[in-house]
Amino acid sequence: MNEGRKLRTFYTILLTQAFSQIGSQMTGLAIGIWLYAETGEVTPLATIAAINMLPRVLLANLTGWVADRFDRRMIMALADTGAALCTLILLILFATGLFQVWHLYVLAFIQQTSNAFQGPAYMASVTMLVPDSQRERANAVMQLTGPLAGLFAPALTGLVYAVVSVTGIMIVDLVTFAVAITAMLLLHIPRPAQTDAGKARSGSFLRELTGGFSYLWQYKPLIALMLCAALINFVAVGFSSMQTPYLLARTGSEVTLGLVLSASSLGAIVGGIIIGAWGGTRPRIHTVMPSLIAFGIFLAIVGVGRTPVVLAVALFCFMACPMFINVSLVSMFQAKIPPDMQGRVFAAITQVALAVSPISPLIVGPLADRVFEPAVGTPAWAPFAPLVGNSTGAGMGLIIVIGGVVMTVFAIVTYLLPAIRHMEANIPDYAPVEVETVPEVAVAS
Repeated sequence: MNEGRKLRTFYTILLTQAFSQIGSQMTGLAIGIWLYAETGEVTPLATIAAINMLPRVLLANLTGWVADRFDRRMIMALADTGAALCTLILLILFATGLFQVWHLYVLAFIQQTSNAFQGPAYMASVTMLVPDSQRERANAVMQLTGPLAGLFAPALTGLVYAVVSVTGIMIVDLVTFAVAITAMLLLHIPRPAQTDAGKARSGSFLRELTGGFSYLWQYKPLIALMLCAALINFVAVGFSSMQTPYLLARTGSEVTLGLVLSASSLGAIVGGIIIGAWGGTRPRIHTVMPSLIAFGIFLAIVGVGRTPVVLAVALFCFMACPMFINVSLVSMFQAKIPPDMQGRVFAAITQVALAVSPISPLIVGPLADRVFEPAVGTPAWAPFAPLVGNSTGAGMGLIIVIGGVVMTVFAIVTYLLPAIRHMEANIPDYAPVEVETVPEVAVAS
């Protein structure tokens, strides 16, 4: 499989997955609007956010092993199919009037389980399809698919929701799934040859299952960096779980909500374009850590914001930061981790980085509904009113400010550790294997 064909395969996957993400984000946002309109509470949305994280944390060992053991193309196609079936069931429940909130919790868990298998396979496929000289650019473009979907999905949802409601948006989502699945089945992704590191972690099922963690355990700075990421993600997921109700409370309009969210996605797109063209620093850690610090600072500004313009600008900058972080981190990991182990190691990294994230929405939702929002306007709120205001949404704003400050301080402390600053010099790059592919193993049905 020549280099040009590999790149065409990569960009075909990229485009069809981006198209599918637009539909999925439209469905997610439409359901979020519907739930908040029906309940007036943050807790149901926070519960869904927690459920969405669980499969990636609980199943990381298994999903990484599957990505390294089986045909990655079929894994991604089956994962998309599973997610599409969940959307179809949800559509039927809404259309027949049988929908209850607990249905959403169950289907969200099943759908995210499918996505958990897709993630490691997708990330590990990049190494097999994109040469090292173009990987920074490819990772930047790949990171852009979510923000590009986020740019169009909120605006489309805000405009279309009133016309077709939740069910119409789900039908659009199913069409985008069909395009992505069809394209995946028509493509080919080479499988990696086995490296010495992979052979050392092969054998019994348990040995292969834990291979990602055993690799990480060799390099303690990677563990330390992922623990830092775990706290950052804890804060970011908490904010994400109440983003829709917070912005609705601050703006008072679904249409304005969509425009503000589109501005945040535009920030991610601009960030991705910049890092793709620039390539970041060498060592890459000097791009990662300052971006993490800025990430926390802009999150705090989002909590202070009270007008659509301030919120849009703050979210624009906030969402640009992860592009610098993720592109640099993924490129660094792809250079260090042997290709035949990348599924397991990427899954292990995800598991550590998201280990405590599912707890965050379960804490944030009740805190917003029962403590911070009810306190707004009371005498006890007086010290905070100048910072975040004295109207609906101010309680959630204060939670966001606290999270941003914690994130910033922790990122600064981590960056000051010499082991973190010098980690790239101390962790060797993998030695490429000349054999490009090995016979494919069919996915068991």
